[in-house]
Amino acid sequence: MAEAKLAPNLPPWMLEHTNRYLASGGTDGHMYKMSQPGRPEMTVPSLLLTTTGRKSGEKYIFPLFYGEHGNSYIIVASKGGAPEHPGWYRNILANPNVEVQVGTKKLHAVARTVTGAERAALWIEALKFWPPYADYALKTTREIPVVLLEPVD
Repeated sequence: MAEAKLAPNLPPWMLEHTNRYLASGGTDGHMYKMSQPGRPEMTVPSLLLTTTGRKSGEKYIFPLFYGEHGNSYIIVASKGGAPEHPGWYRNILANPNVEVQVGTKKLHAVARTVTGAERAALWIEALKFWPPYADYALKTTREIPVVLLEPVD
């Protein structure tokens, strides 16, 4: 992922986290300790998602919390409950071929937005690794997309 850049406009905590993840080759930063006001500290698994910019064609890295589903990874396009989808999600709609780093493991995957009963089941799984998604869903009128990253050979 050397040719990829950090996504623009990441908040400082995400920049620090992503830089630590990249600098360590994934040995530091995979399990991220996170605290939010009014919540206990949580340790959440995080991966680095590299997408292709829908306008620029450049590769961008985004740190995201994830869960596992078989040999695939669950990610959620919450953007903290903002009214619009995050940039990485808009990028994968334009080009679902992505690169993923999970700890020290790097792979290519295809991103697929899940729907219906599959979405309902994976949303429950997502709430297990990051319960605040439930609060984010209450803050927005959009349905927050749940995405499965399916490895390819």
